[in-house]
Amino acid sequence: MLRDLKYLFAYVAPLATFAAVLWQGYWSFATVIVAFVMIPLVEQFSAGTTRNLTPEEEEAKAASPFFDLLIYLNLPILLALLWLYFSAIENGGLHGWEISGMTLSMSVVMASIGINVAHELGHRSKKYEQLMAKILLTTTLYTHFNIEHNRGHHLWVSTPEDPSSARLGESLYRFWIRSTIGTYVNAWKLENERLRRAGKPVFSPANEMIWMDLGKIFYLGLVWYFFGWVGVGFAVLIAVGGFLQLETVNYIEHYGLSRKRLPSGFYEKVTPRHSWNSNHEMGRIFLYELTRHSDHHFKATRKYQVLRHFDESPQLPHGYPASMLMSLVPPLWFSVMDKKVREVQGGEAATVTG
Repeated sequence: MLRDLKYLFAYVAPLATFAAVLWQGYWSFATVIVAFVMIPLVEQFSAGTTRNLTPEEEEAKAASPFFDLLIYLNLPILLALLWLYFSAIENGGLHGWEISGMTLSMSVVMASIGINVAHELGHRSKKYEQLMAKILLTTTLYTHFNIEHNRGHHLWVSTPEDPSSARLGESLYRFWIRSTIGTYVNAWKLENERLRRAGKPVFSPANEMIWMDLGKIFYLGLVWYFFGWVGVGFAVLIAVGGFLQLETVNYIEHYGLSRKRLPSGFYEKVTPRHSWNSNHEMGRIFLYELTRHSDHHFKATRKYQVLRHFDESPQLPHGYPASMLMSLVPPLWFSVMDKKVREVQGGEAATVTG
């Protein structure tokens, strides 16, 4: 049990953000420094572990309410941070650089405990967990992720049909445009197909996409009611910052990896070779084990605390936060990662997109 307390480190991001919005000044950048300076530096000197749980340990951890409580608490924490952030902006008296720091810090927490936790909850079957996932995603204006990721990405990952899988030679910035537009369009298509199979009209109360989009409008309406149009502007800004970080994670998770199309016309089964992984301990805890991504694709309902390492899973040269930073500089990213893609896939590497 004592070893499980390491997962409390995941709360460093929201705690740093509380410091950013309450203490302001140089603290405004606290979350950015934690996520993209401190963690990458620590991970440079810590390779992490490939150890997997024993069957007995896995059974005990999967059933433990401690791990569920850890992620459930992120919802009230995020809502409290949003209120404090909008209040600080409304109260005024801040320098431009303080507002910038607070906004960047909030965008990090929107991605790390907003979308990332919603991703974990969105794969679960309990109705209240699904509701929590949708509320979290509403604050990032990315609720369609719940449909497209579960019904689209997991089916088409590492194929040209998946807008969330980055192609070899594709820059992060081109990927941002293709993925953000493509996932939203795909979510509508998937929901429309579901309704047609059920014999229901597309424009009906049964359409989840309609309710999700109305939810975004309602959320922004609440922000406007309490904090005015300035609050709405900042709500959109931190949401965009949050989902662009999500898309950056999507970019590094499957960059250049591709599944073969079989003679039958179907793609080969998803294997551990189709996701980039990282065993760096700090990043694993900070992102609730998201960096053991291959096992997540092997069984999407497997809870974060029991995700496994596979020896055949390709490993990133750095942890996720450092890899995200590296992806911001396309020539640097290509020089490191294109070679690794070809090592992993040999002659089956995806075609360069230019």
